[in-house]
Amino acid sequence: MEQRHRAYAAVAATVGIFLLVQVGALALVEPFQSAGYQATEDPGDTTNSFAYLGAILVATVVMLAAIKFDARWFIRGLIVFTSGLLSWYVLNVVVPPVVTVPAGGAAVNVLAVAGAAAIVVGLLVHPEWYVIDAAGIIMGAGAAGIFGISFGILPAIVLLTALAVYDAISVYGTEHMLTLAEGVMDLNVPIMFVVPTSLPYSFLDAGDGADSTDGEGADDPEGTADAAAAAPNGGEPAADGDADSVTDEGPMERDALFIGLGDAVMPTIIVASAAFFVDAGTIEVPGIALNLAALSAMVGTTLGLLALMTMVLKGRAHAGLPLLNGGAIGGYLVGAMASGLTLVQALGL
Repeated sequence: MEQRHRAYAAVAATVGIFLLVQVGALALVEPFQSAGYQATEDPGDTTNSFAYLGAILVATVVMLAAIKFDARWFIRGLIVFTSGLLSWYVLNVVVPPVVTVPAGGAAVNVLAVAGAAAIVVGLLVHPEWYVIDAAGIIMGAGAAGIFGISFGILPAIVLLTALAVYDAISVYGTEHMLTLAEGVMDLNVPIMFVVPTSLPYSFLDAGDGADSTDGEGADDPEGTADAAAAAPNGGEPAADGDADSVTDEGPMERDALFIGLGDAVMPTIIVASAAFFVDAGTIEVPGIALNLAALSAMVGTTLGLLALMTMVLKGRAHAGLPLLNGGAIGGYLVGAMASGLTLVQALGL
């Protein structure tokens, strides 16, 4: 019974992590827009969605090749570098430019650079679960914020729908996400969130997730995630896998729950996009951009997450994005129409 309560507490902590990513993205929407971080010239162009999906497929092939040829160091280096870059984007708009140095005709925020460098060093020197989770929250909020202001409502819905379909196929169909997750389980990088079921847990002491416990993973670093719950797999945000096939532990007897970083980032895109592009139903909250559509998208994501974790705790991992993205899109539409928009307007048509 005690272990069951710990598992439920870990689920609650996972919900809290998702909320931190979402609120963080909402807080970054306006600063990112002011800083010129919008990644697309035309946020309303749906071809941006398919271009990004194509980039994910290419990245997946590259990573699978790196695993096949035993070049996982390349994956680790790429993800740690990305962690530092995204952290710098976030800190650059959050940390006041108290100390700056000129570089290339611009003033560089020294404290922001130092903060991003500290995250990189932490991931390289001491990638314990709290270091990974802290870096993941910063990365997740930053990535979702950038994509949120770069993808209009319709492109965001198209992207999330396509990723949900791809996620389901890659987990239940081709199963290549399993190969990807198994190949990066011990990289100890922030492509997943690690949520211990007890405070004495150490991700580093657990060693190789495939040998130590359940070995269920998360998803790929681009965010086409599968949710996982189970022991330490330092790999990607989510791979499907039967816990009992690795150990004799029951689903409530795990040392930690795992869920992919992409599982948090992808549904948060529609949250940030709604806050940025929808003018109706504004909710005045100091420090964050929020309206009814964004808030209901957050609620829908949370409901999808709870349904997903309920399935996971029954004994195996599942593709996360069908439930998470579906909940986010459904929640967004409810809030948008409750704000007075028609269905056509809510879909961005």
